[in-house]
Amino acid sequence: MREFICNTSPFQYLHQLGALELLRDLTGGVTIPPSVQTELDEGRRAGHELPDLTKLDWVRRRRPQSTPVLPLAADLGPGESAVLALALESPDACVILDDGLARQAAALLRLPFTGTLGLLIDGKRKGLIPAVAPLLDRLDALRFRVSASTRNAVLQLAGEDTSRLT
Repeated sequence: MREFICNTSPFQYLHQLGALELLRDLTGGVTIPPSVQTELDEGRRAGHELPDLTKLDWVRRRRPQSTPVLPLAADLGPGESAVLALALESPDACVILDDGLARQAAALLRLPFTGTLGLLIDGKRKGLIPAVAPLLDRLDALRFRVSASTRNAVLQLAGEDTSRLT
């Protein structure tokens, strides 16, 4: 069975969209390293609207057993580094992260990955959400950076109208 290892930002944005259950429904449960829990806890203490993962029974915690040398590790945050380290220890892992540099590192390490936008596409395809476009609009308001071409591609993959973008 595939293990999904999730970084901080998908939790943040899906929670702020009111769609955190999408992560659970698509994966059956996720694994996080302690650093992801720490990042979310610190953000909540600072007053940001973030989920309390200790209240979610579908989130498992696991500490990486080793700290492999990761490409560009100096530029990755502690959450991204630990997520990639856990994935390297799991033979059938898929990482869930949004950071561009972390996604590049995952590709270099030949780790399958997705992110918040991929989860929205999958959620639409499986009938778990009615439409992606309104969620993209809300992500934009949350300052989630999506270029016009990426937005168009996401809407096409979700089978939604892209005519207003042309």
